[in-house]
This record gives sequence, C-alpha cells and structure tokens, in this order.
Amino acid sequence: MTGVTLVIPGRNCAATLDACLAAVTPRVADGQLAEIIFVDDASTDESAAVAAKHGVRVLQGPGRGAGLARNIGWQAASTELIWFIDSDCVAQPDALEILVEHIAPDDVGAVGGSYGNMRPNSLLASLIHAEIVQRHQTMPLHVDFLATFNVLYKRAVLAEVGGFDVRFVKAQDAELAYRVRRAGYRLRFDARSQVGHFHLTDLRPYLRVQHQQGYYRAFLYAAHPERMSGDAYSGFSDHVQPPLALAMVALSPTLLLGPVALVEWALAGALLGAQLPMTWRILKAERDPRYAAFAPMSFMRAFSRGVGFARGVAAAAIQRAAQS
Repeated sequence: MTGVTLVIPGRNCAATLDACLAAVTPRVADGQLAEIIFVDDASTDESAAVAAKHGVRVLQGPGRGAGLARNIGWQAASTELIWFIDSDCVAQPDALEILVEHIAPDDVGAVGGSYGNMRPNSLLASLIHAEIVQRHQTMPLHVDFLATFNVLYKRAVLAEVGGFDVRFVKAQDAELAYRVRRAGYRLRFDARSQVGHFHLTDLRPYLRVQHQQGYYRAFLYAAHPERMSGDAYSGFSDHVQPPLALAMVALSPTLLLGPVALVEWALAGALLGAQLPMTWRILKAERDPRYAAFAPMSFMRAFSRGVGFARGVAAAAIQRAAQS
C-alpha cells in the first residue's frame, strides 16, 4: 500500500505551525509523503501565510472546527492513506514510518501514536504530558480509541464511515474511532511513533479546554452509551470524577447543615482519592516531588469537566425536545 497525504487542520496557529511544518516537509522530499495539506479554519492570523511559505497545499475551512477541516483535507487527497497531526505538534522523523508498519492488514482501519513534550520547562505542560505518558504505557497494540494528534487512517475507511462527525468540536477523534470499531475494523496503537506537542502552560486556558471536553462528552455518550464506562485510554475512575465534582457543587449550599455536610465531605474525599493512583504513578516515573501537583490540578479539572458535561446534557436534552 503506497501513498500518504498529511492533513493538518489549524486555526490561528501561526505560533506553532512553522515548527510543525518544518518537521514534516522533509518527508515529502524523501518520498514518505505524497503531499501535505493544511486546512486553514478561518484563521485571523498569519497561519495560511506560514503554510504557504513551506510550499504546502492550503485549503480554506469555514471556521466550524477541526472535524470539518479534517474532512475537507482528506476528501481533497488522492492517496490511499491519510496521516493526521495537529498544527501544534512536531513529528519525529520516524513517526510516520512506524505507523505505516501496522496499516497493511485489511482489517486494520487506523493506527495511532504518542506524544512528546515541547514545553518541558512548564510545570503544567509537564503534568499534562506525564499523565498522557502513563496512559499510553498501558495501552495495548489493539485499542478502541485513537486521538487525531498523530493517527494514520485508510482513506477508504474514512469514506465508508463518513469521516468525522462535524457536530463534535471536541471529542470528534473518539467518536470517529468508535464508529470505525463498530464497522468491524481494528485500531492499532504504537507509542514509539511520537509527535512533540506544545501543551498548554496556563491553568485557566487549560481548564476552559477541559470544560469544552466535558460539554461534548455529553453528546459523545448519547451517541455511544456503551463507552460511558471507559475505553483504552480512560477508565471508570476517570469518568466518575466529573459527576462527583458536580454533586459537590450541587450540595455546596448545605455545607454546614449537619448530616448533609458529611455527604459533601465524603464526596470531596472520594474525588481526592480518585487522584491518588495516577499521582503515585507519575511520581514514581518522574522521581520529582513537583509532580505531586498533579493531584490538585486533576481535582480542579474534574469540576471544569463536570460543569461542561452538565451544560452538554442540558443542551442535548433541548435539542431532542426541539426535534420531537
């Protein structure tokens, strides 16, 4: 099987796109890539100019999110394989080669890889990355979830399942992977294939993203209720944290009211306890006491995801009512 097109969606990503493209344009010269397509999703910065400087094909998106931008990209490609990375990722020289090793069998629909950390001097970026590393280390060869920051899909499989569901601004990668598995294809994962990622370095923007993730998870689980208990990347302990945080928020006005306050404190204890296994794994791996900060960071993240999820549930209910 030959022919790979790289599709990169991006919006206002000029700050990272130069490094992203500098890492992958040599793959065109050495024959690994047939073409690179950058889909500019209605940027207001110099993203399109940066892409043009590198000589890649630039297509325009309407500003409706990465899912639609990726659809525009892969549908414009003529190769049998489509490699997706994000505009804030810097691929290692062998990242694509490792993915291609896995894709030949007819029943394999896609193969994904892992991350590196482009901002190791930031504690928040390092905490985010350390968690991802721990999760990826436990993922087997055959998985039921792949993210789009570094994934190789067969174009025929994308066409068969209809590509990305553009309703999902977030979680569209999980939703696509679930449908590909439902269609009978296997998904593979190889952590040796890596792209460095510019993880966020400020807590407030990070929590805003987690709020969005929670919002679209409500729609994701409405479409795929069987995945509410987890997948190859996340499990029940992860998924129960936002509801615990929501329950704490709901009961917070009763914090001083006798027996009800005990429930509130019990919920807080359960939510804090849910942070300990991953925090311990990270501390063992990193051998740096600063990584104990993962516990409070993850505790706060649960509230952002929980509030976002509650908003998503309400929005989904309103949509259903309007359609009925």
